[in-house]
Amino acid sequence: MPAFEPRPGQRRMAAAAAHVLETGGVLLAEAGTGTGKTLAYLVPAILSGQRVLISTGTKNLQDQIFYKDLPDLRHALGVDFRATYMKGRGNYLCLHRFATRRAEAAASLLPLAERSVLDQLAAWAEQTETGDRAEIEDLPDNLAVWNDVAATSENCIGTECPAYQECFVTTMRQRAAESDVVIVNHHLLCADAAVRQSAYGEVIPACTVAVIDEAHQLEDVATQYFGIAVSNHRLDELYHDGRRLVAGDAPPAVELEEASVLELLDLLDRVRGDAHLFFGSLAPAAGGERSRVTADTLAAVAEPARRLGRSLGDLAGALSRLAKPSGSTDLAALGRRADEIRTELAFLLAAGDAAYVYFVERRGRGVFLRAAPIDVSSIIRELLIERMESTVLTSATLTVDASFAYLRGRLGIADATELRLPSEFDYREQAILYLPREMPPPRHPAFTAAVAREVTALLRITAGRAFVLFTSYANLRDVHARLDPTLPYPLLVQGTSPRSVLLREFRATRNAVLLATSSFWQGVDVAGDALSCVVIDKLPFASPGDPLTAARMEQIDADGGNPFSDYQMPLAILTLLQGLGRLLRHRTDRGVLALLDPRLRTKGYGRRFLDSLPPAPVTHDLASVSCFFD
Repeated sequence: MPAFEPRPGQRRMAAAAAHVLETGGVLLAEAGTGTGKTLAYLVPAILSGQRVLISTGTKNLQDQIFYKDLPDLRHALGVDFRATYMKGRGNYLCLHRFATRRAEAAASLLPLAERSVLDQLAAWAEQTETGDRAEIEDLPDNLAVWNDVAATSENCIGTECPAYQECFVTTMRQRAAESDVVIVNHHLLCADAAVRQSAYGEVIPACTVAVIDEAHQLEDVATQYFGIAVSNHRLDELYHDGRRLVAGDAPPAVELEEASVLELLDLLDRVRGDAHLFFGSLAPAAGGERSRVTADTLAAVAEPARRLGRSLGDLAGALSRLAKPSGSTDLAALGRRADEIRTELAFLLAAGDAAYVYFVERRGRGVFLRAAPIDVSSIIRELLIERMESTVLTSATLTVDASFAYLRGRLGIADATELRLPSEFDYREQAILYLPREMPPPRHPAFTAAVAREVTALLRITAGRAFVLFTSYANLRDVHARLDPTLPYPLLVQGTSPRSVLLREFRATRNAVLLATSSFWQGVDVAGDALSCVVIDKLPFASPGDPLTAARMEQIDADGGNPFSDYQMPLAILTLLQGLGRLLRHRTDRGVLALLDPRLRTKGYGRRFLDSLPPAPVTHDLASVSCFFD
């Protein structure tokens, strides 16, 4: 490996990982940026001779491991090993569903534009070995047709599928079962664990050794996948899939007696109508975009909920009854879907399990009734950690106040070996931390105007080349509107294009400036002169008005803890460090970290944040920032 350079921290982590992989147990390893943690666990994992499951928080890291690190190590170590890159089902073409859509296209039942996309997919399907949509570079991320042909656990009929032997998900799983290194992300890891009791749900092969990289993201992902949600989108998909199956004019639509077809169409129409009525009543009853609900508040929608539940039950019963004489696995699968939605809806409406927080979320045209587990520590411990003989959890940000206690509590880890490795970067030479003195409090009406002035001044010093990260869209929009219009730098604003497009444009555009919110605080890697400034408007405290945050704070308070210092503060510190970590990605990078929140100086807890920051020199005036770049 010609570009490789010895790093003491990397050697220490590799030795610790090798020990845990050999003897069992859990290793918590915080490895600062520049340590080379990926190679530090990959080398002992490969040399262990065991099948190793590697889970990452981001696709970028998955790609790096599979396409760069593993090929480099295969050459450098002289060891032959097999690796499989696994993605969630929705990334793969379902041959069974695709055949249905192609038949409809042949019967001219689809719009011309959709038939054209299906023709493109058909040409690709004949030559692809993986069925991974990422192989088609010009396929839009939000392509509606893909949702109708993608593999999903809801539509999967398993071994009864006529395309089971050729199924891309099946072959992916077979490749993984024969591999030494299996690469997934946290979403697939948790989704797989959540459906592992299902007959055809699991896709990850049995492993006894796991490395969980970017482990600071695991709690959030687990909360999502071990929760329950019913939405108007999910009911719409059930309706459209049912119509296509029952009344499609092209094979392989199910052959039924006309009376049975009419019965099912009537039931599908009832479900759709009752769903529209229920979700139409639910949205105003809940209030805001993400509003907590209880059994009492849900009583306002009791009648439309009862009607929807009954319609789903009638549909499920009819599908099950008609599936038996016809031998249709598709009808049976649709019936199971309807019954599953009915069961989950009943659970959500009862809102009676104290282990969950219940809320309504509105996103665009979508209305979601959700239940999220308040504490996922026992779930993570039982379904992920305890199923492994050896587990390495690593990230650049795992500790708060130099302790793993917060992470241990959130992930349910009792016994573990701990290792903290500082960053290999020389922050005193590579960075400067700017904390302006004259800033109004974040709640003050003049705050965003002051942020805009500071950002404008910083951008003139750094010639753009900046990420300006916000804790809310409202602040982003306000500051964007107030920025000096004479700034000669290209402005990229989150919300105007997909995330991947914005990042690509930022890397390709000289002196670009990106204004963004939470999704850009982590998992984004821009090395070199393209990024020389990271500005953060406010300390990223989780809002106590958020249903999940509020429920977790209430639980901590009930257990005798301090919700602010035990939860909000540690979470904000880790989030802040992730945001600041966007600046330096290599030893030659230099730049300014700007924190515009005056609470770092005016509040007692500010010292706790400051003590957690990288050891860069601190300045309160822009002249020093300017000198740093001279």
